[in-house]
Amino acid sequence: MRPRYSAEAIVLARSPLAEASALLYLLTHEFGLVKARAQGVRKPGAKLAPAVQTLYECDTILVRGKDGWRLSGAVLGKNWFSTLAPSARSRAGRIARLLLRLMHGESNDGAPFHIFRGFLEVLPSLTEAEAEAAECLAALRLLRALGLDAGDIAGEEHEYTNEVLAPIIENRRTYIMRVNRGIDASGL
Repeated sequence: MRPRYSAEAIVLARSPLAEASALLYLLTHEFGLVKARAQGVRKPGAKLAPAVQTLYECDTILVRGKDGWRLSGAVLGKNWFSTLAPSARSRAGRIARLLLRLMHGESNDGAPFHIFRGFLEVLPSLTEAEAEAAECLAALRLLRALGLDAGDIAGEEHEYTNEVLAPIIENRRTYIMRVNRGIDASGL
């Protein structure tokens, strides 16, 4: 019997796999980015389906097999998709796509998970200008955590206060240039 691992995860994306299964891209604190197969999750009435939609945070049970990870269980923790307004959902989606583009496989660094979760937590309470600055800050923090930016960034990895966002709002262009340089440095 293979060992089971319990992990808190945020579903970044999912794609169809076979007739009724799905491939889930899970951002976890423990394992980094995990691609897990969820069997039968697309069938009507599937018990795991409500917990593994895009931008849902859930407690998962993962099993590592010879062909990769398999989702064995999931319990919904937080439905970020319905919590966020459409514009905030778009911002969260852009950061999720950036994570999928830059992260390649598992890692024991929990920083990307905390950065993305902190971004999701603060997003509903921000004005449009603050949300734009927070998106830029989240991208920059992710690039730094992945070793693609060496500049200084104010605040903790999950902190998006007015004091941290104010310099980004004032010097937005400089920060966007840093984000673009970091993405270029990735070669992807």
